[in-house]
Amino acid sequence: MARSVKIACLQTRPVPSITKAIVEARELATNAIDRGAEFLFLPEYCGGLKSSSSMFSPPCETEKNHEFLQFACDMAKSQNIWMMVGSIAITGFDNKYYNRGYIVDNNGEIYSKYSKIHLFDITLDEKTSYEESATVIGGSNAAVSSTPHGKIGHTICYDLRFPQLYRSLALEGAEILAVPAAFTKRTGEAHWHILNRARAIENGAYVVAPCAIGSVEGGGAAYGHSLIVDPWGSIIADGGEDRGIIVADIDLDRVAEARARIPSLFNGKEFKINDEKIRVTA
Repeated sequence: MARSVKIACLQTRPVPSITKAIVEARELATNAIDRGAEFLFLPEYCGGLKSSSSMFSPPCETEKNHEFLQFACDMAKSQNIWMMVGSIAITGFDNKYYNRGYIVDNNGEIYSKYSKIHLFDITLDEKTSYEESATVIGGSNAAVSSTPHGKIGHTICYDLRFPQLYRSLALEGAEILAVPAAFTKRTGEAHWHILNRARAIENGAYVVAPCAIGSVEGGGAAYGHSLIVDPWGSIIADGGEDRGIIVADIDLDRVAEARARIPSLFNGKEFKINDEKIRVTA
C-alpha cells in the first residue's frame, strides 16, 4: 500500500506585521484545506517581514506569546491537519532573535522546532548586501521529525547552499527535505531551481520548498516559485510569480525506490586530501 500524502505550499507575501501575516496565511490555508491538503508548508518569515538597510527586521515575540504560532496551532487542531510554520522571529538575547521554524501536529501542539543554522551574510555587489547575523542568533542543531506523513528534515532558506546538512538529514532517515524560504529575487532567478533539484537528486528525497513572493517593506523582494520536487529531481509543482498555493500528492515509497536505483546516499567513501605541492618543470 502506497504511503501517500497530499501536501500544499502556501506562497504568501512578506507583510510587515503579525496581524497582516495571519490574514495572509489564513486565506491560503483555507484554500489548500478545501483542496484536500493534509500537511501545509509555509515560507520563511511567514509571521511577518520588514527590512532596514542590509538587515531583516521582522516582528518578534516570545514563543509563548507569538500570535502567528498560536494561529497555526489553532488552525491545525480545528482542521485536523499538520502544518510547518516555515519560520518566525522568536525573541532571543542581546537584542537578537531566532529565525525559527516549527512543525505543528493535528492536535494543535508544537511537534518539533528548528533554528536556522546558516545565516544570510552575503555581498552581491557594492550596493547589495545582507547581514542576517547582525540581528539573528544562529542555531546549532539539525532536526529530523518522524511524523505520520513521513520523516521530515527541517531547514531554512540559506541552508540550501550547504549540501552537507541535507546529506546528514537524509542519512538520519529524512524522506522530505523542507526548505521554507524568502529567497531574494536576484539569487532566486540564478540558483533557486537548480539548488532545490540538486538537494532532491543527491539525497533521493522529496524537497518541499515554500517561498514567499513579492516586495519586502524597507527594501528587497522575495522570489516566489515555491517548489515540490520528487526524489528523481523532477519538479512536480512550481508556484510561479503570483501569491497562491501549490498542491500535490506525494508517494513516500518513491524515496526508497530512488535510493535503491542510485544508492549514492549509502555508497559514500571516506577519503583524505593530500596536501602536496606539485612541482612543474618546463
